[in-house]
Amino acid sequence: MARVRLSVAERREELLRAAVEQIEVRGVAAVRIADVASVLGVSNALVLYHFSTKEKLVAAAFAHAAEADLAHLRKLLSRRTTAVRRLRAAVRWYAPTGQAKGWRLWIEGWAASLRDPALRNVAGDLDQQWKAELAEVLEEGAAAGEFQCDDPMSVAWRLTALLDGLAVQMTSYAGPLSRATMLAWTDEALARELGIDQEALTA
Repeated sequence: MARVRLSVAERREELLRAAVEQIEVRGVAAVRIADVASVLGVSNALVLYHFSTKEKLVAAAFAHAAEADLAHLRKLLSRRTTAVRRLRAAVRWYAPTGQAKGWRLWIEGWAASLRDPALRNVAGDLDQQWKAELAEVLEEGAAAGEFQCDDPMSVAWRLTALLDGLAVQMTSYAGPLSRATMLAWTDEALARELGIDQEALTA
């Protein structure tokens, strides 16, 4: 059966999705242009036409994944409810799952960014945007009198640092910590940072 002809934007989207999947499966170091081409049934030349090098494809794939994550975060943080509830929803979504599929991608990205400036820029930009989004809601909640927060950006840094560390533990060491325990710790940390009782997180 002949393949449906895609627009340039649609083809790039297809290639980026495939690249993300292959990075999750094989890792940044092992993934090849041929792996991405093969899974889609296209030529290596087509992939290289759109991205020219493996490094550019990998950086674009991480940017693609980052944009999807940020879109979901913004959706959670824009809900019409209290700042406390929005923050808890974001923190619990950010926290790694038992499968940690998305976290495998980002741990790969952190490691590869040590040697790849383009990837380092993508990962760093995502990190700063995450912190900025959380800090904005922390400011809103403090202004509304829901909790005390004199330094929203520092709180955002501490919360994301905790979650990043838990993700490494859950992903790299086959989940020695139960998800229930991990979520209890994140609730405890969030409540402590906001200066409220844990029960208030679900009120």
